[in-house]
Amino acid sequence: MTKSKFVIDKIAKLLEQGLISYKDLSQEIVNVLKSKKDEIIFKLDLSTKEELEILKKRVDLLEKKSVKKKSKKVKKS
Repeated sequence: MTKSKFVIDKIAKLLEQGLISYKDLSQEIVNVLKSKKDEIIFKLDLSTKEELEILKKRVDLLEKKSVKKKSKKVKKS
């Protein structure tokens, strides 16, 4: 009985260490993937949300100005 308990304890310890190693390994893989994602995003030189909003406002203003100019030209003709 003591021998079987000893064997079961050893197997349990091995399984426990394996699970801990698996969790550490999976966490390390997630960290590597996150850093690669950040690296790719940095290389793409993407704009931030704030920059996009500013650009949208500028485009809207330019479109309004061009519409006003066109309407003035049509009235003159």
